[in-house]
Amino acid sequence: MQDKTITFSLEDDRENDMKKILTLVYDALKEKGYNPTNQIVGYILSEDPTYITTYNNARNLIRKIDRDELLQIMVKNYLGD
Repeated sequence: MQDKTITFSLEDDRENDMKKILTLVYDALKEKGYNPTNQIVGYILSEDPTYITTYNNARNLIRKIDRDELLQIMVKNYLGD
């Protein structure tokens, strides 16, 4: 039996969770006829939940995301860091 070390990153898991949530919220907004990008940006800037529809539980889902953490990840990914 070989002794192997398995590594994992909680940061990667958190990023994946946020991506899944944002995708679900984006899809719900699109299905309801909103411009998902504008609505999500409005929410991120204001933290006003009324930017997000309640359809498919999207409003409750997006509240699970820490906005500061999301912005950090977005900047990191945009800049390729």
